Parts: sequence; C-alpha cells; structure tokens
Amino acid sequence: MNQTATTPKVITVHGRKVVGGRAEGEALVTRQTISGWGGINEREGSVIELHHELNGISFAGKILVFPGAKGSSGWSAYFHMCRLNGTAPAAMIFTRMTTKIALGAVVTRVPAITDLDGDVFALIETGDYVSVDADAGTVTITKGGR
Repeated sequence: MNQTATTPKVITVHGRKVVGGRAEGEALVTRQTISGWGGINEREGSVIELHHELNGISFAGKILVFPGAKGSSGWSAYFHMCRLNGTAPAAMIFTRMTTKIALGAVVTRVPAITDLDGDVFALIETGDYVSVDADAGTVTITKGGR
C-alpha cells in the first residue's frame, strides 16, 4: 500500500504578552477591527456588525486574530459579558495595542498577545490550528489545522 503522509507545516513566532495563559484551537482571522458595543452578540459570541466580514460568525472558543478594537470605551464590557456567558474567544492575537483592547483582554481573561515578529495576517489563516503561550510570548501555527 503506497500512502504518502504529509507533514503539516508548523511555524512558531514570538510576540508580547498582554494577558498571560495558554490556549489552543482553531483560528478565526479578520483584517477588520471589531466593534464591541453593537458589533458583537455577547450571548452567542458572534460578530453582528452589519458590514463586517465575520458577520454572523461565532468567535466563541476560537483563537481570535484581528487588528483590535474600534468604537467606544464600552468595548471591554461586551467582551467581559462574553466571558460571563461562556462565549469568549479562547485567546486573542491582535496587532494594534490601545487602552481599549488592553482593558478588553484583561476583563475577558483569556491569553492575549500582540506585536508578533511577522505579518500576522500573512502567517495565520482561518482554520489553522494555533497554540498561544502568552507567558512565553509564543504562537505556534499549524497550517491547515491539526
């Protein structure tokens, strides 16, 4: 029997810890910022912003990869509600550090990392399997899933 096993491509990059911890799971990637107040459904953990590319898609339990927050300072409250409702992402990887996203990451209480050494949007695609070790400042990406 001739079977060819393909080895998945694994990439490890480094970044800066925002909130410590470890998580792994499927990546959900968007190049658009996410609005908290009026942009997410905290009961379902999904994006409801009308013209957002992730409209109707749940980030609950996923590794959310996005530029950062937009909108009011109420952003963090909506992600905090996601945590209370059990619909928060498993981890956050973002590219634009602001006080809004920092507070949101802290109250969501999930591992969060920023400032990766590389273009995060070129490295990670939706569906990749991602392991975040924010304490060590590492993100390990398995292309195409597990």
